[in-house]
Amino acid sequence: MRYVGALDVGTTTVRFHVLDEQANTVVSAVEKVRLLYPKSGYVEIDPDELWSTIVNVIKNSLKEMVDAGLKLESIACLGISTQRGSFTTWNMKDGRHYHNFITWKDLRADGMVKEWNSSITMKGLQIGSRILYTLSRRKRFLAASVFKFMNTQMSLRLLWALQHVPGLQEAANTGNVVFGGVDCWLLYKLTGKHVTDASSASATGLFDPFTMCWSGLVINMLKIPCSIFPEVLDTAGNFGVTPKEIFGIEIPILCSMADQSAAMFGSGSTQSGDLKITMGTGTFVNVNTGTKAHASVTGLYPLVGWRINDELVYIVEGASNDTGGLIEWAKRIGIINDVDETSSVASAMNDSDGVYFVPAFSGLQAPINDYSAATGFIGIKPTTEKSHIVRSLLESIVYRILLLYESLCAETCFTYHTIRVDGGVSRNDFILQLLADLTGLKVERATSTEMSILGVAFLAGLQCGIWKSRKEVLHLRQVQKVFLSNEENRTLYQPIIAQWKRALQRLGQWY
Repeated sequence: MRYVGALDVGTTTVRFHVLDEQANTVVSAVEKVRLLYPKSGYVEIDPDELWSTIVNVIKNSLKEMVDAGLKLESIACLGISTQRGSFTTWNMKDGRHYHNFITWKDLRADGMVKEWNSSITMKGLQIGSRILYTLSRRKRFLAASVFKFMNTQMSLRLLWALQHVPGLQEAANTGNVVFGGVDCWLLYKLTGKHVTDASSASATGLFDPFTMCWSGLVINMLKIPCSIFPEVLDTAGNFGVTPKEIFGIEIPILCSMADQSAAMFGSGSTQSGDLKITMGTGTFVNVNTGTKAHASVTGLYPLVGWRINDELVYIVEGASNDTGGLIEWAKRIGIINDVDETSSVASAMNDSDGVYFVPAFSGLQAPINDYSAATGFIGIKPTTEKSHIVRSLLESIVYRILLLYESLCAETCFTYHTIRVDGGVSRNDFILQLLADLTGLKVERATSTEMSILGVAFLAGLQCGIWKSRKEVLHLRQVQKVFLSNEENRTLYQPIIAQWKRALQRLGQWY
């Protein structure tokens, strides 16, 4: 029996699984990631602490393997999945980082984002690109004609770091700085290489998915030194081996990819038009667009799903940054007592009694694109009970997905039938049933909600020959429950959704 190791470094947790040839988890370990909030709007992770967490999680799993009488040498390969949009900079010679990870939820560069998006330079870029698109009909120019910086992208947060972290700009000018996301930094810690894969690079905001190289336009516009960027590799291949002195075994690292791309592959969404939704810390709605990068006018963005040899697969993504974080917040302040009970609490009420919740702790992303919106409840009255508030909060998660789905329907030519879901929040039956009702689609939840783990395990296992074909690994994914649409419920919700959209307008442009 040979096994596959799969590491997932998320925003909330670090997980390590060892899977057998039937894709069953043999041993696993998990630890929380500690987020730091040094100032209002700042969200960071200590790189040293994150490294310690990763090492502990892997060692704990390996110890459990040994205790179970399994040989560590039977782990044939390792796949790595990481959160996107979080980055740090470090000295390539001694590995010393210049600052904490500035995460994808961080808003410190919000002022720069607004300033750049309203600048003459940006308007000139958009107008010029519109003209070029009219002349050439190339989608690259259509995408550039509506291009805007976003807080979730690394670009302006990296520029902020270069301008505000003492000594960083000077060190970068002399070639003593390298830059990378969690994947890039982790691969450096494990192998000493400064590399990333195409899926992770495409999520930085500094990589052009249409030309498949670092964007000279954005890098030159922001005056970022080219020397700091990593080499971009295929998603599956030889990334190196884990250090024997740390884990007691050298494991070949055969896959590294961005978490949402990994979840796409793990969910079996490998064909054009396949739709999956991850509901974790945030919600990520992804569609496989095949060999063509999608150009959006509503704020959806094209990404690389994976690049393996001659195969290049694109995905289009829409995101809502506040999902699992909302539920954790509600639990922390006492609105929710037990997260697992929220589905039954919401289902026990016929409706939310006219209460509407706007989930905008990180602003409102596509298709609204209002980063100054406020979070809040509207419609609370003397008859409102806690259960109504819980239901309105869960409903808002689905409403945000509905807006993204409507944008996908308007901008893509695919016909959708099924939504594959994963992530911690996908365990909530109320949310999944409402999602099926409002989209009119079948919603499919797998036995495992850890699709990023499965995705990198499958790709790494295919690389080392544990599985012979993709058809074989896709059969290993097992469906736990299917939610079918209720047309009557969809009709009942139409006026409710219209009212919720009014609430969005009321709390929009608040700050």
